Amino acid sequence: MYVVPEKEIASLITDDAAFKAVEAVFASMARGDAYNFPVVREALGEGRQYGFKSGLDRAGANLGVKAGGYFPGNADKGITNHQSTVYLFDPETGRPTAMVGGNLLTALRTAAASAISIDRLARKGAKVLGMVGAGHQAAFQLRAAAKVRNFDRVVAWNLHPDMLPTLGKVATELGLPFEAVSLEGLGAQSDVIITITSSPAASLMDAHIRAGTHLACMGTDTIGKQEVEPALLARASIFTDEVAQSITLGEAQHAIAQGLIKESDITALGEVIEGTHPGRKSDDEITLFDGTGVGLQDLAVAAAAVDLAVSKGVATYVDF
Repeated sequence: MYVVPEKEIASLITDDAAFKAVEAVFASMARGDAYNFPVVREALGEGRQYGFKSGLDRAGANLGVKAGGYFPGNADKGITNHQSTVYLFDPETGRPTAMVGGNLLTALRTAAASAISIDRLARKGAKVLGMVGAGHQAAFQLRAAAKVRNFDRVVAWNLHPDMLPTLGKVATELGLPFEAVSLEGLGAQSDVIITITSSPAASLMDAHIRAGTHLACMGTDTIGKQEVEPALLARASIFTDEVAQSITLGEAQHAIAQGLIKESDITALGEVIEGTHPGRKSDDEITLFDGTGVGLQDLAVAAAAVDLAVSKGVATYVDF
């Protein structure tokens, strides 16, 4: 079994590598070659969350599980609040093949999923990127989005405005003007909007969004979380990483509960990648990607990391 520690991931997986790995697994899911197992998530008290995401990708020969969660006291200890590890197994024998640090991989695969949705669904002439949220993951989202569209500027809103300058520095590094705005101003200006918060209540309203906008809603991955008003989903063409997760723990859970949309209204993004769904049909259409985060994404980027680690000689082999 190979061990690839967290400290090596940054030198192994690039934004582009994560994009390719996640896009391939979305396509594999759409073909029926890959599927996710039910998510297990438990509250440990004091805001701590722990769970498992797992699956099998026959096309990619990946079987495994990501174990981890959110531990809000970690920041005071000088470590990342989100902690995870990916374990890979031989799908033929069940033997363990790798243990991989999953913290940075989670950030990269989440940003890759958002960027894939922008690449496939946003209008070609999109120039203004709106960011709702300015936490740790927001920087990854901004960098990945900038690789798939030539944005002219970035506008952003965060519940705690004092966090916005950090995101502004990332925009400056990318050569993009940055402005903190109201939610109303953000919706009025943005061609693409990424929401990446951990909110229990909607911040972005249906009335904020103009025709032709693409939204990548990336923060809702648990029952009860919510980033946008359910009425917006009723007005949009909805895409997701996995429909089953979208309706149970993704952004669509609230619109489904209110009877505003049906499961059949949601399309797996892999169908667009595979060419079995046309994706955006007009420049006036609102498209929304409900990024719930699936275990197969973690397995795909972890497998890519292992291959690179072995080739570069930074993986440790353990006779397990």
